[in-house]
Amino acid sequence: MAKRVLVVDDEDGVREALRQLLEYEEIEVRTAESGVEAIDVYGEFHPHLVLLDVKMAGMDGLEALAKLRDQDPQARIVMISGHGTIQTAVEATQLGAYDFLEKPLDTDRILLTLRNAFEHIALQSENERLRASVADQFDIVGSSKAIRDVLGVIEKVAPTPARVLITGENGSGKELVARALHAGSPRATKPFVEVNCAAIPSELIESELFGHMKGSFTGAFADHAGKFEQADGGTLFLDEVGDMSLDAQAKVLRALQEGVIIRIGGAKASSVDVRVIAATNKNVDEEIAAGRFREDLYYRLNVVPIEVPPLRHRKQDIPALVERFASDLAVFGGLVPKKFTEDAMASLQRRDWPGNVRELRNAVERLLILSSGDDITQADVERLTRGAVDATVGSLAQCETFEEFKQEAERAFLLGKLAENDWNVSETARKLAMPRSNLYKKIDKYGLQRDK
Repeated sequence: MAKRVLVVDDEDGVREALRQLLEYEEIEVRTAESGVEAIDVYGEFHPHLVLLDVKMAGMDGLEALAKLRDQDPQARIVMISGHGTIQTAVEATQLGAYDFLEKPLDTDRILLTLRNAFEHIALQSENERLRASVADQFDIVGSSKAIRDVLGVIEKVAPTPARVLITGENGSGKELVARALHAGSPRATKPFVEVNCAAIPSELIESELFGHMKGSFTGAFADHAGKFEQADGGTLFLDEVGDMSLDAQAKVLRALQEGVIIRIGGAKASSVDVRVIAATNKNVDEEIAAGRFREDLYYRLNVVPIEVPPLRHRKQDIPALVERFASDLAVFGGLVPKKFTEDAMASLQRRDWPGNVRELRNAVERLLILSSGDDITQADVERLTRGAVDATVGSLAQCETFEEFKQEAERAFLLGKLAENDWNVSETARKLAMPRSNLYKKIDKYGLQRDK
């Protein structure tokens, strides 16, 4: 980074001394003898740091400080004073000064201040770069009509306070849509708080959402703010809202209607300003008909519906998704970058991907790790993305008894269904019309584990 410093002082000797010191440190220097000149020079020079004298004829340093900060709120300005007082230092700090130096200037003190300022600039730049990189991970990638339609709805509804209900299969990208809605809203700088309603036991969901008071139940050792309070001023994302208990649904409905929540064990109602975005992979109409989802809550949440298409309906987006995943895994996962050949990409596009975008990402990661060449070929795709199926078929063929065959087939079937539902046991049991307790027993029986 080419370091640039603007020196502002009405004394020729001070300006020249600081110029020589800074240029010796290989810093590019410009000078100004007044506050008015400093404002003009700042706009064309764009310094990383300004050394600004307090006492100057005409516009003094404090006035120049205020105007420079108005011009650039990120300006880093170190005030210099030969008559330093606590009051002046406090006023300069309140106006946004980075630091305060007293005359006669000490060379070591100046260099220490410069070093700290430049380190702070470098750290801030790195943080901004990392934030941009992390934000890129949540981009919705694709140019298919199905995705363009989704993006068009997001663009229209994001700036509004309207609640949104996102539907779609597991792994299709419902969370990305929620994050895009938050990023495009006036609440973008406020918290985005996510709650996976399917992952929290029903007896704990109310505590997670609304908080609790110390001693309100066994294990409540301290007061706890719920997700509604944590998201105050921002966005609350209720993922898999269809798995929420009816009791919790009733309390969420009240919070949406009245804008207030009460912690478990508490008596005082607290106001919250939260935009709620919900998502589910279930057919809500069927859930309402079965009495598992409140119709009045559905109408509260479903102001604007967004349906995320499954990956099999937008296969033309697969190359762009593969490139993004490979890039992210190289940057954030430390994997060696590799190129996908045209045949390999075509092979990936021919698949239906029942696990959607999430399954595709896992496949890309597996290919980057396990493929041996510099490029990922069609043979790699065929070998590494069908290996599990081939292994299952092979193991079934090797069974010696019918009972052994039945158990091996049941194990493979359950493992596949759990993977399709992202290891959501409740959802898998529901789709299989099997009691959840029975499914847990079979998971234990066969030692089924999620593929890491």
